[in-house]
Amino acid sequence: MAVTDEAIEKIKGMIVSGALRPGDRLPKESELAAELGLSRNSLREAVRALSLIRILDVRQGDGTYVTSLDPQLLLEAVSFVVDFHRDDTVLEFLAVRRILEPAATAMASARITEAELDALSAQLDALGERPSVEQLVTADLEFHRRIVQSSGNSVLCSLLDGLSGPTTRARIWRGLTQEDAVSRTLHEHRAILAALRDRDAEAARSWATVHIASVEMWLRSTL
Repeated sequence: MAVTDEAIEKIKGMIVSGALRPGDRLPKESELAAELGLSRNSLREAVRALSLIRILDVRQGDGTYVTSLDPQLLLEAVSFVVDFHRDDTVLEFLAVRRILEPAATAMASARITEAELDALSAQLDALGERPSVEQLVTADLEFHRRIVQSSGNSVLCSLLDGLSGPTTRARIWRGLTQEDAVSRTLHEHRAILAALRDRDAEAARSWATVHIASVEMWLRSTL
């Protein structure tokens, strides 16, 4: 494993230094192994590991390429790991969301367009006052995804997209068991939207914090 780790570090070094750039094809295996002072076997294992986390793209019959290194592509590996969460870690995911999502919402207040705000408003209106819990949770995910996308930070967007999955079941369960969960969620969405329309970053941040914290507090009370 130590030899494979060394091979990974050497390929990583080539990418970080700019010797290999996004979209570049790696030299032939024999040439690259000789250049890096590695065995072909350790190089092969390193390539396999880096392809799993979307750093390299192995194309059968064509060669191995550096991927685009786009944050969304690279963070798919995080989403894969997140999918293996245990139920007792949901609070930790919510805590991370409570730190990151309000910041993204505040950032969006300066960048989100009127057309995007109108689309969010139309989404809320289409949902009505008595949506099913499943409809509400689906709309909730889309509502926050659109706002975070408007923050202009693709890394933050990808991180939060990956973190949203583990909290979905908690939100559905809350909607089924807490009497005012649906009306409270709709109220908080409208408050976030109003703050964004006013271009009030701190109000947007505060309402996003309240929104996530309400789910977190409910979950703590049930454990």
